[in-house]
Amino acid sequence: MPELRLLFLGAGAIGTYVGGSLAAAGHRVTYSEQPDAAAAIAEQGLRLTRDDRTTPVRDFAIFGSAAEALAAGPYDACVVALKSFDTGPALDGLLATGADLPPVLSLQNGVDNEPLIAAKLGPGRVITGTVTTAVGKPGIGQVIEEKRRGIGIALDHPLGQRLVDALNDAQLNAVGYPEPGPMKWSKLLTNLTGNATSAILDEPVGALFADRRTYEIEIAVLRECLAVMAALGYRPVDLPGTPVRALALAATKLPRFLAQPVLTKALGGGRGDKMPSFHIDLYSGRGRTEVSYLNGAVVRHGEAHGVPTPVNRVLTDTLEALSSGTQNLDTYRHNPDTLLALL
Repeated sequence: MPELRLLFLGAGAIGTYVGGSLAAAGHRVTYSEQPDAAAAIAEQGLRLTRDDRTTPVRDFAIFGSAAEALAAGPYDACVVALKSFDTGPALDGLLATGADLPPVLSLQNGVDNEPLIAAKLGPGRVITGTVTTAVGKPGIGQVIEEKRRGIGIALDHPLGQRLVDALNDAQLNAVGYPEPGPMKWSKLLTNLTGNATSAILDEPVGALFADRRTYEIEIAVLRECLAVMAALGYRPVDLPGTPVRALALAATKLPRFLAQPVLTKALGGGRGDKMPSFHIDLYSGRGRTEVSYLNGAVVRHGEAHGVPTPVNRVLTDTLEALSSGTQNLDTYRHNPDTLLALL
C-alpha cells in the first residue's frame, strides 16, 4: 500500500510501539523528542518486542526539536500519544514554530484531548483514535507488546480509513468506527476500572473487585460513567480485543453474585502484578496523575448534563490531594473503610 508520512510527537511507550511497527512495515516515520532522548534513540535505534521476538528498527528519523522535525516534512498526520496534561503545551510548541501543521491523530486516553486539539488547530484538524493494546517500556527506545488487542480509529475524518489500512499493514489490528464519541467514551469506561481506587488504597485491581466493599465503589464509578454516556446519547461499543458492552452489562444488569466473580477474574486476573497507570504515576513521585482527565471528565460532563457523579468526584479530589502532597499516602493505604467514609 502507499506509504504514510507520520510525525510522532514523542517516543513514549505508545509512540515507540505504533511508530516502530509502522516504520518496520515500510512507512515513513519521524519522531520529535527531547534532545537527550533523541540522541540516544538515534544512536541505538528502536527495539520492538512482539510475540516474544525482538526486532531492531532503524528506518526512521528523529529530531531533538519540533521545529527540526516539522522542517523535515511534509507529513500526512502528526501522532500524539502524550499524557493529557501535556497536550496543551505540546500543541503550543508546535504552533510556535510557525510551520504548517498536519492533522493530528490523538491516541490518548480521556475524552477532552480532541476538543482541545480542534480548538487550537481548527475544525477538521483532529483525528480520533484509541489504543487498547497493552505496552510496556523497559527503556528508552524499547517497547514490549504485553497483550495485543488493537487500535480504534474514527472514520469521520478523510484520513481515517488510510490510517486503519496502514496500521493493519503493520499488523496492529486496527478497527474503524463511524463515530468518535462512543469509541472514546467506551475506552474511558475501561480506563476507570480500578484505576483511581488502586492508587488511593495501594491495592491491585483484582483485590478491589474481590472485596465487596471496594467492588461497590468500582460499580458505582462505572454506573456514573454510563449514565453520563446515556445523557450524551452514546452507547458502549466493543473496542479491539475489549468487550466493553459486556463490562457495561455486568455493571448495570447482572446481580452482584454473578457479576463480581466474573469481573474479578476478567479485570484483575489478567494483570498479574502490574498496577494501573494512576498507581504507577502516584508512587513514582511525579506529582500528578491523569485522574482529572478521566474520572474528572465524568464529573465535568455529568455537571453539564445534570447527571450526579459523587463517587467519581470523591475519587478525583482524593487522588489529586494525594498526588499534590496535601494528604499523606498512608491516610488510605490498605484501608477501604477510610475511603468509604468519604462516600
